[in-house]
Amino acid sequence: MTLASLAGKTALITGASRGIGAATAEALAAAGAHVILTARTAGGLEEVEGRIHAAGGTATIAPLDLADGDSIARLASAVSGRWPKLDMLVLNAAMLGSLGPVPAIDGKEFARVLTLNVVAQQALLTAFDPLLRAADSARVIGITSSVGQRPRAYWGAYGASKAAFENLLLAYADEVANLRDIRVAIVDPGATATKMRARAYPGEDQSRMQQPSAVAESILRLIRDDFPANFRLRVAGSARDQQEAM
Repeated sequence: MTLASLAGKTALITGASRGIGAATAEALAAAGAHVILTARTAGGLEEVEGRIHAAGGTATIAPLDLADGDSIARLASAVSGRWPKLDMLVLNAAMLGSLGPVPAIDGKEFARVLTLNVVAQQALLTAFDPLLRAADSARVIGITSSVGQRPRAYWGAYGASKAAFENLLLAYADEVANLRDIRVAIVDPGATATKMRARAYPGEDQSRMQQPSAVAESILRLIRDDFPANFRLRVAGSARDQQEAM
């Protein structure tokens, strides 16, 4: 079953206050879905919500820190109290951390990267699995990076977290493949003009780079299509993207 029409569908997007998360939320809302937006920054979420409402869509914001204790369980409880199912879950929130050689990785920061990029993602899948199973046709999209599959010097901490995230998500895909119509896809955006990328590549001219809206449109097309299980999409705005992370 495809999700050709998103009218009446509900989507949850993490890291939705800016960048790819915000653009994806706006694209799904424009296609008719009601979008639930989460991020730590309430102000950013309110701006995205305002743009969605101004364009005729609907949205609900839920400011929270995904790495903070039982925040995910509270979110799932609040969502299930208002909606009987969840049709789309976009796992976009992530932390870059500091780039540097493996022997110089700070243990405390590495633990924070793993907490958000891996542990919180498992908690999200656990908390929202019942609502995904309640949908006639659910889609789970995980945003990754090329360094999760192709290790690169100085990207060890972030790359390790993305490799673990991909393994976790694809294991979940295998587990639900024969139980419900829950399709899971991993999306590697390629080089995209985001604040995270600006931190990794300071001084880069982002005006000549693929914008988050292009990635969002690819995610929307993916959700609408009947893609196979364990699907991986590489979004490449230019030839340069084939060699770069994020």
